[in-house]
Amino acid sequence: NTIEFTGALHATVVKQVRLKNPGRNTLMYSAVLVGRDARAFSLLKGHTVTIPAMKQGFVTVEFTFRFLRPAEAVLILTSNRVDGVEGATLTFSLKSELKHIEPVGILKCRCPCYEM
Repeated sequence: NTIEFTGALHATVVKQVRLKNPGRNTLMYSAVLVGRDARAFSLLKGHTVTIPAMKQGFVTVEFTFRFLRPAEAVLILTSNRVDGVEGATLTFSLKSELKHIEPVGILKCRCPCYEM
C-alpha cells in the first residue's frame, strides 16, 4: 500500500492510516518510520496505537515539503502481544510529490545589463 503526500513547497500535509480490528481481542501496534527520507515524516499521535476489539484505530503521519525532489520512506507497524494475541506486521510506502511552488515574494529591481 502506498500513501501519497501531494502539495506545495513548504506546505504541511497530514494523512491518517485507518487500521481495522475485526477480531474479538485488543490489538496494539508499534509504528516506526524507516528509509532514505524517514526524518522528513513524523508520527503525530505517538509511536503506538491500540485498537479495541471490533473497532478501528488511526496512525497519523505528517509531512512538510522542504525540498524539490520526492521524498520516500516506509511506515512499519509491528504488533505487540495483548492478551496473548498478536496481529500481522503491516507496511506502508510513503511518497511525496511536489505539485507547485508559490513565491514567497516578488522583488523588482532596475539595473543595467552590463557596463563597458
